[in-house]
Amino acid sequence: MKYNTIIIGGGLAGLTAGATLSKFGKKVLLLEQHHKPGGCATTFKRGDFIIEVGLHEMSGLTENGSITQIFEMLEVDKHVQFEKVPEFYGVVSDNEDFVLPHGYDAATKALIDKYPEDEKGIKRFMQLIARTRKEAVDLPRSPLKQRLIYPLMPLLYPNLVEATRHTVGSWLDKYIANENAKLDLIAHIVYWGDDPYTLSMFYFATPFSGFIENGGHFIKGGSQQLSNYLASYIEKNGGSVLLGKRAEKIITDNGKATGVTFRDSFNENSEPTTILCDNVVANCAIPLVPAMLDEPNSTNLYQKISSKTNSCSLLCMYLGFRTDVEKFGVKYYSNVFQGDGVTALKDIKNNHHGDWSKRRFIFVDYGKVDAELAPPDKSEGVICVVDYIEDWENLNEEDYKTKKEEVAQVLLQRLEKQFPGIRNSIEYYEVSTSKTIQRYTSNPTGSVYGYAQIKGQTGSKRFRNNFLISNLYFASAWAFPGGGFEGSIQGGFLAALQMNKDKIWSECDNEKYVDDRVVELRERKTIDDKTLEMSFVKPAGFQNQNGEHVILHLVNPKVTELDLPYRWLPIVSNGEDDILRFQVELDDSGFSKSCRLLEINDKAIVYGPMV
Repeated sequence: MKYNTIIIGGGLAGLTAGATLSKFGKKVLLLEQHHKPGGCATTFKRGDFIIEVGLHEMSGLTENGSITQIFEMLEVDKHVQFEKVPEFYGVVSDNEDFVLPHGYDAATKALIDKYPEDEKGIKRFMQLIARTRKEAVDLPRSPLKQRLIYPLMPLLYPNLVEATRHTVGSWLDKYIANENAKLDLIAHIVYWGDDPYTLSMFYFATPFSGFIENGGHFIKGGSQQLSNYLASYIEKNGGSVLLGKRAEKIITDNGKATGVTFRDSFNENSEPTTILCDNVVANCAIPLVPAMLDEPNSTNLYQKISSKTNSCSLLCMYLGFRTDVEKFGVKYYSNVFQGDGVTALKDIKNNHHGDWSKRRFIFVDYGKVDAELAPPDKSEGVICVVDYIEDWENLNEEDYKTKKEEVAQVLLQRLEKQFPGIRNSIEYYEVSTSKTIQRYTSNPTGSVYGYAQIKGQTGSKRFRNNFLISNLYFASAWAFPGGGFEGSIQGGFLAALQMNKDKIWSECDNEKYVDDRVVELRERKTIDDKTLEMSFVKPAGFQNQNGEHVILHLVNPKVTELDLPYRWLPIVSNGEDDILRFQVELDDSGFSKSCRLLEINDKAIVYGPMV
């Protein structure tokens, strides 16, 4: 069995690369260690709420922009709905809020109305971000052409050159006088990094201009909708998406990647499998790749990346409310709390490392758009704060839980102070830290943006394509052009284009990997008015003991509104039985309704067994 391309990781870059290659007629195998595709572009369920893991608002959906064209090519626009958020963001305060609207003219006017003394600098800022984005798009993709025009760059691409020479802090200090104006301009810095004096102005300008030009957008139903669609596109076009499979080794022969060895993520007793391929895409974090390679490639890659700096991480506090929170004074989709003691740009970095009672944060109210994350009479939100793994990694399990709860109470108190009454409307809350991100995505230090977008690690300085082995490509937040939804999607697409240009392909037949975790329903019966029992064919080699459970994922659920097609279920059959038996509570959830509508021979996927 052979595939044209094996993709290690199912984040947005890997999914986009796989979907694009499938569009080109290539046979793709994508391996994802989690039981769902998407990486940080995923959702999970808690009570009545679909919890959005990572998307607050995405940039790049500009008219005739690259993301728009990619989505049109892959028909994303026909299957996934995007909701435009009302404004870019609102900076809330005890005195007067500042709202940055969408649109260059409106945003410029709002800033000048508040800071007339900085009119010249504000106009220069808007000009810089708009032209930097355009010049970056127009820049030749060929490294050879870039080297040829390098002496003429200041003349041909003046704004791009200016942006790459500056950090956000150095540029704003040069052209903007009022510190409050600077703070209002970088109110959303948490979506790029943690320090304006190390963050590349080029990297900041590109998505910022996308937000201004055509607004931020949320994916209706959550980012899982986009991830699921891209995964289905790969399979619809002859590829395979294997979830719950962890890559262990990239096989090389005569200096070329020739295959991948992987193992089941949820079954410790599983045997490794090796599948051959023409080329490999590493969508996983680049620091994980050296351990998958033989020498000398392992050492060569480690030496290239050992001096790189990882980005910060994020702490997210997920919130489910019993009502619409607008009644408590929440006016904006994205509400920025500047933080106590932050009076100048130079205070930002220390604040992000400081006391949680003073740290800057953003509160997103998903209820301001038709997000479809909560029932009509309820709403959902999230608090997002810069976070660092060193604050959590050395804590034992008990201390870790205690500290998370302490941070949660501090953040809730601050939210309540700004919006009196909102705390009593909370039905659900949960805290995700950098340690959580590291656990579920394997990103070292929980770095959501990969390598930090600092000078020397941005633009052409980021890893891309086959810099190490001629047919080993890199597409992730750690590679070119970088993290975020827009950057990851672009990175996956550009890697696929380069692969197609390199033409490292051979003929492949239609044989696909057979996932033996796919099981068929053999019996469904009602035990009582509260319990449904389902019996599935037991996978070959599946060994279970008392007290173990699995993740049962329905392949084609009949009901999907405000629910996800899987549950963690205990195995009620014993290890001697030739079937797997599960019991499901009969309630009003979509999963329960789908189970009741299952027919004999309907399929599900079993991930496990686990204790």
